[in-house]
Amino acid sequence: MSTPQTPPPTPGRRLLGELHPYRARLGLALALIAVEAVAQALGPFLVGRAIDQAIETPDPALLARLMGLLGAVYLVGAVASRVQTMEIGVVGQRLLEDLRGRLFRQFQRLPMGYYDTHPVGDLMSRVTNDVDTLSTLLSQGLIQVVGALLSLIGVLIAMLALDVPLALACFLVLPLTVGVTAVLSRLARAAFRDTRRAIGAVTARAQEDIVGVRVAQAFARTDENVLAFSALNAANRDASVRAIAITSALAPSIDVLSTAATAVVLGVGGTLVLGGSLTVGVLTAFLLYVQQFFRPVQLAATVYAQLQSALAGAERIYGILDELRQPDDAGAPAIDVPRGEVVFDDVSFAYDGGPTVLHHLSFRAAPGQTVALVGTTGAGKTTVVNLVPRFYDATSGAVRVDGTDVTTVSRASLRAAIATVPQTPFLFSGTVADNIAYGAAGATRDDVEAAARAVHAHTFIDELAGGYDTVLGEDGGGLSQGQRQLLSFARALVGDPRILILDEATSNVDTRTEALIQKGLETLLAGRTALVIAHRLSTIRDADRILVLDAGRIVEEGTHDELLAAGGAYAALERSTAP
Repeated sequence: MSTPQTPPPTPGRRLLGELHPYRARLGLALALIAVEAVAQALGPFLVGRAIDQAIETPDPALLARLMGLLGAVYLVGAVASRVQTMEIGVVGQRLLEDLRGRLFRQFQRLPMGYYDTHPVGDLMSRVTNDVDTLSTLLSQGLIQVVGALLSLIGVLIAMLALDVPLALACFLVLPLTVGVTAVLSRLARAAFRDTRRAIGAVTARAQEDIVGVRVAQAFARTDENVLAFSALNAANRDASVRAIAITSALAPSIDVLSTAATAVVLGVGGTLVLGGSLTVGVLTAFLLYVQQFFRPVQLAATVYAQLQSALAGAERIYGILDELRQPDDAGAPAIDVPRGEVVFDDVSFAYDGGPTVLHHLSFRAAPGQTVALVGTTGAGKTTVVNLVPRFYDATSGAVRVDGTDVTTVSRASLRAAIATVPQTPFLFSGTVADNIAYGAAGATRDDVEAAARAVHAHTFIDELAGGYDTVLGEDGGGLSQGQRQLLSFARALVGDPRILILDEATSNVDTRTEALIQKGLETLLAGRTALVIAHRLSTIRDADRILVLDAGRIVEEGTHDELLAAGGAYAALERSTAP
């Protein structure tokens, strides 16, 4: 008989678990909240005693002492409120810092396939919008809820101590209060879950359209983009309105119940006062307690919307944190790559259980050899080179570097020996020197300049206003596509890699720039193994070996001259790309 699986903890329970490391601060804050609750419970009691004392046997000295005690009680409550607000605020902000850090680390460790199916904008929304929903709750709402709960307990005790029959009469509205809150809570949770998804879709669309604004303008698609964004924005508005409609119903409901309780106290209490079994002071205290009794409930109604929104945000945050990371290879041995040999041994590959895109590939790139991969779009060229640094792992077969299966070694050590230049270069916000040095930890300015000179980037860098210290905008804003590509070449080469992967890296440069790069690469590729993908077959004529791929299979291989002489697929590609 199988053991039933324990259901995963709810987002609310997980958030409470996140608070455990801060239990000392929270303990102090809870003690101060209790002090404030006691002060609030004592206040009406002292007011009632003062009224009865003034009516029955006026004693100015006793009244002065009672009023002084009342002032001291409220002063202590105010100080306790100030300190506990600060303590819980600090705890909340530290927790949010930790959550954002864990989310960012998780993003760095998720497999590449995850980003193939999840919009970047939606992921950004989880780091910003969803975490922000927790900020208000943890910084303010948590204090209010805990304080309201303790205050409610104190008021209940005080009411029962003053007069049990009158207290029980007041409590008649409690079942209705609990029932209304429970129903609206379930409805609001679902509504706020929809709002978090809707704002994620809005953020994703905005991010995509802003990044692609040049393409949109080039194809005159801006109006269509505005309409598409407006539809998502309207859906987010409608979801938010539905959530507001539900949460806004709670506060008026509590007001009605509060009024009903006040009427009960006045009716029952007034009758008791007229009958002589209850004093005016006790009735006055009860009326004050009724307001205090429903004030926490009204406060909870305010925090309630924050809570439902925060729990919906927490679901999305923990949805990311619970995603399977790349298998942890911290204990895997490091690989030493003195030669740079790359071998594919009967390798097949499929993306996340989809159709197989590489079929039984076998080839060897000898140390120092340049192997080019060519083929039509979708042939599998980029997938092949992505298996070498383990952006993805082969479904079957083995990829070996210097005789070692790459899946048995740590990714960090493997990638330290490999430099990749993607088809579309990406530059970070920072200086030119920082972007080049990004390719090698501890690279010096001399290393940076040497790499730039090698790929003939030094000339245009030197002409920039700040030279190597010029601060670039996002993704190299202000530089031409060719200049960005040259910088990505320099970044790849500054670490002196044993294996170089060029994924159609010259497709975005003009013929003159390409000639400069080719001249630099002749020197830089000496002694290094290179896997090169190129649209322009002219750039790989000197490759030691050329593999022609079609539908994930190697259909031809040889040198440029051999393949042209064979008159097969490579020759057809040559003719199709000829001017």
